[in-house]
Amino acid sequence: MDSLITQLKTLQAKVADLTQRLKLDQRIQRLAELETQAGQPELWNEPEIAQGVMKDLSRVREEVERWQKLTGQVDDALELAELEDDTLLDDLATEVTRVQELTDKMELEVVFSNPYDREDAIISIHAGAGGTDAQDWAQMLERMYFRWAERNGHSIEIIDRSEGESAGIKSVTASIRGGSYPYGYLQSEQGVHRLVRISPFNSSGTRETSFAKIELWPDIQGDIAIEINPNDLRIDTYRAGGAGGQNVQKNDTAVRITHIPTGLVVQCQNQRSQAQNRERALQILKSRLAEMELRRQEQTLSDLKGDNVNAEWGHQIRNYVLHPYRLVKDVRTSYEVGNVDGVLDGDLNDFMEAYLRLQLHERNETNA
Repeated sequence: MDSLITQLKTLQAKVADLTQRLKLDQRIQRLAELETQAGQPELWNEPEIAQGVMKDLSRVREEVERWQKLTGQVDDALELAELEDDTLLDDLATEVTRVQELTDKMELEVVFSNPYDREDAIISIHAGAGGTDAQDWAQMLERMYFRWAERNGHSIEIIDRSEGESAGIKSVTASIRGGSYPYGYLQSEQGVHRLVRISPFNSSGTRETSFAKIELWPDIQGDIAIEINPNDLRIDTYRAGGAGGQNVQKNDTAVRITHIPTGLVVQCQNQRSQAQNRERALQILKSRLAEMELRRQEQTLSDLKGDNVNAEWGHQIRNYVLHPYRLVKDVRTSYEVGNVDGVLDGDLNDFMEAYLRLQLHERNETNA
């Protein structure tokens, strides 16, 4: 029992430290402010603002309640342990293991210091070097991330999608919405992903290497304080793609916006009208510019944009090998698993958490 009491006291101190670093008291205050705001009848005179408030309220409440529940669980377990009733030993040992695992998982939220980490995420997948194989690989990644989103309580909105010539996709852009920290977790996935397999498109049955690139930015809802000069925009329209029949737009409803000063390009074709696609594309562009401005305050512009690497050999962050052996390995963390099918079916949390733990370790080393 003494060992369990020691473990629980250590856990209690750790949880207290984490809540302090996360500034939980400020979040509790923010929750009270949002509850007051949500209770004002006149709020619903402006539905878009009201929806934003209710979304923030739901997220902050869920976050505060999770940390308060964890604190209570540790405190309750310690109280029971200090009764030194040996009949409770097995149950307490099980509870300590469970709470320890939960604390370790929630500790990763300390990494989420970017104000956009709680936002929805826009993920963009681009086929790289490798021809048809690369386009098929991009579609495999699309399925992988959509399955991950479904498993973790997120919803998916496809914004733009370009089919491959004979198989797969050239690119897809989608919003991953709802749930906990979609943008925060998906940051681990930015970069080049490399696939090694026997090509299903090569009659000689040779081993092929394919690449695809993942880009990410927050999908910031509501009003964004970014001013865009209309003269800095080039707006092109084109016919939206579709599955055929009635789903294909017969007019040029899809919109492509190029922000000339930064070279950012945003496309949208999922809305019913050109005006709606234009509005959604502008919102996404503002989100990207807002994130750039935030990071510019913290780093140099070159660091902000990251290395604009090509989706080809030597730049990958993760390798997926289907032949001659089966293994998925992250280059940055060295985390690896042999269950390739599970990973491609969306089992990505261990890779994401390994990346976040690396970030946490590096942050602790810097602050030491």
